[in-house]
Amino acid sequence: MLKDLEIMAVLPAKDISRAKDFYRDKLMLEPETEQADGVMYRCGKGTAFLLYETDNAGSAKNTQMGWETDNLEAEMEDLKGRGVVFEDYDFPGLKTENGVATNEWGKSAWFLDSEGNILNVYQRA
Repeated sequence: MLKDLEIMAVLPAKDISRAKDFYRDKLMLEPETEQADGVMYRCGKGTAFLLYETDNAGSAKNTQMGWETDNLEAEMEDLKGRGVVFEDYDFPGLKTENGVATNEWGKSAWFLDSEGNILNVYQRA
């Protein structure tokens, strides 16, 4: 059954080399494998994501991938120290202050990767 299987995110990149540099230099991630269809990264608890090259990168207007943390502020400070810029939003049902949205389930912050993909870091309440 799908509920028992690992899941993997798939993110588009217009320039795979530029994306690899961003994920290494800004997010401190190294590829687990590189293959003809893209670059695979492994994160905590068996999770993974694949970056693949396509001209469609950056066209989604929604969060495409997120990391759960138990200390959002520390993660944000660490990422800011490496040049990651957090987004501010003011939409119905979503308003950030200093890059952080807070609601009944927790706190979230969003940033863009080098390819325009919307990524986030969140902390449950």
